[in-house]
Amino acid sequence: MDWSAIALSLRLAITVSAILLLVGTPIAYWLAFSRWRWKFLVEAVVALPLVLPPTVLGFYVLVAIGNRSPVGRLWLELFGRPLAFSFEALVIASILYSLPFAVQPVASSFALIDRSLLEASATLGASRWRTFVRIIAPLARNGILTGLILSFAHTIGEFGVVLMVGGNLEGVTRTVSIAIYDDVQAFDLASAHRTALALLLFSFAMLAAVYALVQKPFTVLHE
Repeated sequence: MDWSAIALSLRLAITVSAILLLVGTPIAYWLAFSRWRWKFLVEAVVALPLVLPPTVLGFYVLVAIGNRSPVGRLWLELFGRPLAFSFEALVIASILYSLPFAVQPVASSFALIDRSLLEASATLGASRWRTFVRIIAPLARNGILTGLILSFAHTIGEFGVVLMVGGNLEGVTRTVSIAIYDDVQAFDLASAHRTALALLLFSFAMLAAVYALVQKPFTVLHE
């Protein structure tokens, strides 16, 4: 097995899932509690990676961060190297591609919370942050963990998006899914089988953890 590709994929998945936890939770909160009549447009944008071909998303990300784009030029001036075909490019593309897997489970958990609990908290003078920490987050923690696990597992198995924006640079952008593809192209089926089997078992374990969380009842933390 290509251990450098496995290590890179784990590093990418940890980075992306951590960022999505910080970014996706506020988005999920807004989607669950906002009453804006055009909210469905934001929901459609968040869910777009679910139906958009990975190569299409990867192509537009590549255009957005290429050396001719404002973002790409700024990155080149600041760091002296291109943003495209780098680990950072993989992170950006993976965040966009895994966004619905991080947001939708959390938003669904937030939406199931009894609004009377939030109204009671506000009546008692609790701030929105304290209400979130003491009531919303504990009640929705299974959904938050589900989003974290799904975004992590989804990032591990990405292929089209990471290949478009990162290419196949060993130790830099070569993820485990690309390593499997390379092994098949080189007719090294034994190595491809070992890596694919490891990825299969890992994906099964992640999904089993998600379904176990879904079956676990919600509870509220008390002081």
